[in-house]
Amino acid sequence: MSEGFASGHGGGVTARFEAGEVAVLRSLVAQILDLVEPGEAGDDPLERALGIGPAEEPSDPVLARLFPSAYEDREMSAEFRRYTEVTLREGKRADARTLLETAAPGRVELTHEQALAWMRALNDVRLALGTRLEVTEEVHDQIAGMGEDDPRYPAYVAYDWLTYLQDSLVQALW
Repeated sequence: MSEGFASGHGGGVTARFEAGEVAVLRSLVAQILDLVEPGEAGDDPLERALGIGPAEEPSDPVLARLFPSAYEDREMSAEFRRYTEVTLREGKRADARTLLETAAPGRVELTHEQALAWMRALNDVRLALGTRLEVTEEVHDQIAGMGEDDPRYPAYVAYDWLTYLQDSLVQALW
C-alpha cells in the first residue's frame, strides 16, 4: 500500500503508488467525472454563454452532497445555484481530469497546483462514496466490526484509504 504523500521540490509533492491503487483511483475518479458532467443547459443562448444553469436542487443524494444548497431559503438557494453550479461542475471536472492525467504506478511528482487539484478530486470521491455508504464518524469502528467477507468491506476500506491519502496530501502541502 502507498505510503502517502511527502513534500517535494518547489512546493510540490510526491507519492508512490502500486498499479492496483492507481486502478482504484482512476475508476473512482472516472465515476465522479461522469457524475458531474454538465447539467441540463437552458434554452436561452445568453444564459448558456454566461454559465447560468438550472436552479433545481439535485435529487441524487451524491450530487446534493457535491453541490449543496447555499441557503436554507429555497428561493435564495435556487438563485445561487443558478449562477454557480455550472462553474462548480467545470472545476470538479478539471480536478478529476488532472488526477486521471497524473496518476500512474510508481513515483508520482505533482506540482503545487496539481496537488491542490488532487486534494479536491479526492475530497469529491470521499464525499460521493461516504454518501453512498452512509458513513458516520464511527467509520473506523464500523470497519473494525466488519468481517472481510462483508460485501461492504471493500468499499469501506477504499473510503478509509482515500481518507488517509487526502490527509497525507494535506500534511505534505502544509
